[in-house]
Amino acid sequence: MEVILLERVAKLGNMGDVVRVKDGFARNFLLPRNKALRANADNKARFESMKAELEKQSLERKGEAGKVAAKVDGKSYTIIRQSSETGQLYGSVSSRDIATLISTDGATITRAQVELNAPIKALGQYKVPLGLHPDIDVSVTVIVARSEAEAERIARGEDVTVRAEVAEDAEAEAEAARERAEALFDAESEEAEAGTAEGQKKSEEA
Repeated sequence: MEVILLERVAKLGNMGDVVRVKDGFARNFLLPRNKALRANADNKARFESMKAELEKQSLERKGEAGKVAAKVDGKSYTIIRQSSETGQLYGSVSSRDIATLISTDGATITRAQVELNAPIKALGQYKVPLGLHPDIDVSVTVIVARSEAEAERIARGEDVTVRAEVAEDAEAEAEAARERAEALFDAESEEAEAGTAEGQKKSEEA
């Protein structure tokens, strides 16, 4: 599908450019977010009539985005989550979670501005870009940990998770210990039963 860009879009072009994109990308992203119009004669004329206003709005948005960028660019945010020993979260961290956390800190952004390709599903440190404005590049660091102390360790570059094979070895050892305990319990039970039977036999003989 050919579209007319209503603003600069990374890796596509600048405002007013006519570009060819995949139909799904146009229908699911560019058109519903008012970043582009279908490239036909009517829309080309419409764009020319609204070009000055679009440029004005873009400058205004850039100014507002610049203020937000100054507050958040390069900042680190910590999200506390429960996880397994190997670091897999019981759930995930979404773009909505990150937007809420940043907004709570005093810089209002929307979930659509958090450019997270997929939800975060493991402990760790992540660099997350924010799409505040096409002409402004900004990102934040998100640390996902089980506690504030653990977040500090992650920030220092420490590995706070137990490797899968280590976890499996520990589980196998625990299972073996349980089996040994059960075997010992069974043996003691058998000895006790044998002792009871022997006592009954002697009593009957007497």
